[in-house]
This record gives sequence, structure tokens and C-alpha cells, in this order.
Amino acid sequence: MQDKQWTVQIHITEDGDDTRAEAVLTTQDASTITGRGVAHRNPVDRPIPEIGDELAASRALEDLAIRLHDVASDDIVQLAGPVE
Repeated sequence: MQDKQWTVQIHITEDGDDTRAEAVLTTQDASTITGRGVAHRNPVDRPIPEIGDELAASRALEDLAIRLHDVASDDIVQLAGPVE
């Protein structure tokens, strides 16, 4: 059995009260899928950047999981052939 390694990198940027994250999955054949997430700090909350990072990153990973599932579903449909 061959082991495989896929890598996910999370890129986080902050702009004022907004935090954006991109989770980029790279497979062994260099295919990539990107998920995105955003967090917005309520102005009345204390400015704790780690919380915005965590929320945006978790949302990006959730989006990535949905996109990866969609790719797998599309592959299944294409390989299944016509339904009789």
C-alpha cells in the first residue's frame, strides 16, 4: 500500500476588524483546492486577533471540506457511467 501525503496551508490576512483565511489543499500530483473563510470582529468586542484567525481558518477549512466532497462526488458521477 502506498502512503500519500496531502498538504494544507492556511493563509490569514487581517484588515481592520476583518480577518480572511484561505485553506489551500495540495495533493501529490500538485492539484489544488482552495477554501475560504471570513471573520468580522464586533466593534464592542475586545481586539483579540487569535480569535478572528481561529474563526476565519475554521470557516476556510469547512469550505475546503465541502469543495473536496464536491470534487469526489463529481468524480463518482463521471466514473459511474450512464444509469440504466
